[in-house]
Amino acid sequence: MAANFDKLGIHFQYPENWQLDESEALQGNQVVTVYSPGGAFWSVMIHPPTASPETLAATALQAMREQYDELDAEEVHENVAGQDLIRYDMNFYCLDLTNTAQVRSFRAPGAAYVIFCQADDREFADIEVVFRAITTSFLR
Repeated sequence: MAANFDKLGIHFQYPENWQLDESEALQGNQVVTVYSPGGAFWSVMIHPPTASPETLAATALQAMREQYDELDAEEVHENVAGQDLIRYDMNFYCLDLTNTAQVRSFRAPGAAYVIFCQADDREFADIEVVFRAITTSFLR
């Protein structure tokens, strides 16, 4: 069964056994995150419609490069649910584990968005389909 988030002018579905964290949104930031039981997370950040998706994605990538010295990143373009996304896939080490993170950015009427998801590689292969389902539900 899926849980629903429907606030801040956005809507998405996520697994009911995931934990919703809207504490940043309650503090006035336009960010909502859901966490898997294993620690993986999917997050959406809402920006003004004038923000450039390319700049938003590049800024997220730069922040990751500053945090992780040996970050590998690849830029790819992807279309999900009819929406063209600016996308970076990243791999890095954290706490002696390999991790994968993905950032996607796009503009829609009324806002620009950044979607960020991350999991350690032991979990990522199984959870990538869940990340995609959450993103697809958000884009619809």
